[in-house]
Amino acid sequence: MTIQEKIDRVVKDNTIVLFMKGTAEFPQCGFSQQVVAILNQLGCEFATFNVLLDDAVRQGIKEYSDWPTIPQLYVKGEFVGGCDIVREMHDSGELQTLLAA
Repeated sequence: MTIQEKIDRVVKDNTIVLFMKGTAEFPQCGFSQQVVAILNQLGCEFATFNVLLDDAVRQGIKEYSDWPTIPQLYVKGEFVGGCDIVREMHDSGELQTLLAA
């Protein structure tokens, strides 16, 4: 299985998945921490993938999404965005609508 196939499986096997630095219980960067806090505030159940444990995924996720930074949030198999986009969507109510659909 290639790294892209591995990432695709994680994205498609989880309704909401956050590729992040650290874990939901112990985020290891401020941006990951902010996205976790938003998802927790909304009461979402979500999976996480700690990219610090797998350098191939850490690089591969950037190619998979064509997005240069981590964290990366996926909902129902679709890339939503990184911290700034998630924060803006949350502030506008768009994230809540997406997660409720």
